[in-house]
Amino acid sequence: MIKVYYCDNHVIVAYKEKGILSQPDGSNKLDMLTILKDYIKEKYNKPGNVFLGLVHRLDINTSGVMVFARTSKGAERLSEAVSKHLLRKKYIATVEGVLTNKDYIKLVNYIYKDEKEKKSYISNTGKESILEYRALRNYKIDSHDVTDIDVNLLTGRFHQIRCQMANIGHPLYGDKKYGSKYSIDNNSFPLEAYELTFPHPITKEMMTFRSMEVKDEA
Repeated sequence: MIKVYYCDNHVIVAYKEKGILSQPDGSNKLDMLTILKDYIKEKYNKPGNVFLGLVHRLDINTSGVMVFARTSKGAERLSEAVSKHLLRKKYIATVEGVLTNKDYIKLVNYIYKDEKEKKSYISNTGKESILEYRALRNYKIDSHDVTDIDVNLLTGRFHQIRCQMANIGHPLYGDKKYGSKYSIDNNSFPLEAYELTFPHPITKEMMTFRSMEVKDEA
């Protein structure tokens, strides 16, 4: 079963679960491109190969809303929207420690991706990386202080949220790769792209889809 929020002749918007790849990587793991091609083929009784363009990615351990292009023109225009920062994503994450800022705080760093380690580092030789975050609620997990944060991602670098939050001393809870002191089953961590906004490639209408409603602590 796959959750599809919207589908027309040009785009399809769907939910990616944790543990599913955005695209094939040569392994036997499930991936969204293959899943959605099969979905379209069955739903619309499409013979032969189905075109589906990957516009953006989510890490295998990140769940959330994704958009894919159903035509080459749609793929081109959505890719252009990404380059112009018109495709916007908001995330909810659980980080170590206590944060209390109810207004967004902006983080600006330069991030370098180490291809060999598959890890990002703060570096003057990296690409400018910008996000905004605010605290939603504080609580404890196994007696450890944690905070749920709302993240407005303004650039889309590799492991950007994980890297930048770790850099200020608040790594994602359970994210051992970026310095978390705690472990979660399956080496996972709580991160979801809960909101996606983009201009429709044909109508230009701004479209927003959410996997959940995010509210501050009462």
